[in-house]
Amino acid sequence: MVGTQLSWDEYATAWARLHGGFDPRVAAPVVRAWLRFAYHVGFILGRLRVGPTAVTAVGVLLCFCVPLFAVRPGNGPFVAALFVLAAAVADSVDGAVAVATGRTTRLGYVYDSLADRLGEVAWLAAFWLLGAPGALVVAGGALSWLHEYARARAVAAGMRELGAVTVGERPTRVCVALVGLLLAGASGLIDPDLTAGTITMVTAVWVLLAGFGLGQLLSAVRRALADAG
Repeated sequence: MVGTQLSWDEYATAWARLHGGFDPRVAAPVVRAWLRFAYHVGFILGRLRVGPTAVTAVGVLLCFCVPLFAVRPGNGPFVAALFVLAAAVADSVDGAVAVATGRTTRLGYVYDSLADRLGEVAWLAAFWLLGAPGALVVAGGALSWLHEYARARAVAAGMRELGAVTVGERPTRVCVALVGLLLAGASGLIDPDLTAGTITMVTAVWVLLAGFGLGQLLSAVRRALADAG
């Protein structure tokens, strides 16, 4: 049964409890606007009796469309970028549905995290299909996975907050995938031979941001757990 709908202030308070105490009402304007947009969409879907798990499943399917369309001649990378954007919306909205309708569960959190990792694998697979070196793609995926794994283990070990908002967070990966596919598409229109080089540089940026972000996170985890000890 659907829970009671929350107001924006109630939603923001509940959302903060699930995200290490980070209050969306004091976030940067762009972030606040994005989260508020997700709240309104989540509110509507909740009224329509759409569950958060269904939204999560749709998001995964959208991600799987990315490599399928990325390799299509012509505007394929542009279409793939649209699927990345749509999947990012679904990723925000599934949590919003759960919070706005009072249906947050630990199992839903696991599903959401798993969906995020599967989606990123699909995006990196699109990079590889467009010409990025396999080793670079694997490095990007491994570093991003380690980022999330390290934070999860740190929380299990007693870290009570996010630890740090790093340059390698999930929103960064969404932006790199979205912009990278757009750049690959634009370079391909100029010269098809430029696509592989462009997506290789984009993948390198993913790896650099993921590696630096992991270093930031590990440093913050070390401080947080040392203070807790």
